[in-house]
Amino acid sequence: MSLPRDLKGLRAAIHACRICRDCPTQVTALPHEPRPVVVLSSTARILIAGQAPGKRVHETGLPFNDASGDRLRQWLGVDREAFYDSRNFAILPMGFCFPGYDASGHDLPPRRECAPHWREAAMEVMPQVELVLAIGQYAQRWHMCDLRKPTLHATVESWRESFFTNRPGPKILPLPHPSWRNSGWLRRNPWFEAELLPVLKKQVDHCLR
Repeated sequence: MSLPRDLKGLRAAIHACRICRDCPTQVTALPHEPRPVVVLSSTARILIAGQAPGKRVHETGLPFNDASGDRLRQWLGVDREAFYDSRNFAILPMGFCFPGYDASGHDLPPRRECAPHWREAAMEVMPQVELVLAIGQYAQRWHMCDLRKPTLHATVESWRESFFTNRPGPKILPLPHPSWRNSGWLRRNPWFEAELLPVLKKQVDHCLR
């Protein structure tokens, strides 16, 4: 299927998408009605590449509208008003819809249908992006290619390699997911707050000017 090559048309096509529900490539279809949650922007210089919406985001239609979002905004040094201004941030998760829960009650991984079908086209309509925040292993696998390390910890720890690279394209900063489940990791790795976050906040401030 040919995809729209303009931002407005692509946004409309994404919001109407039912691939994971009606013709899934995974064994099981999406267990509920699709509600893609993305923010495309023609002006935002920062792209937040997350994993997939959680249940609360699915219910509200507002990305990062939860405790994880509160922590992410602290990392970025911005308030909700600035964060939800599409002139500032584009938000493109690897899976556009809440994928549901596994048997243990944890969020399932992002659906496999989204990225191969939509991601290249979405990046093409946002050529102004200068900084990609790759949150979690799925976004890091897609955006970082050979700069990604075998583990998320090693990838984030080696953030300088992707951020200061001379490769063409936007700068990339790999981040752990801001979920409360990663609080232990953050305590065990104080360098993240001491070394990476100041660079992140400085770059965000630069891009928002």
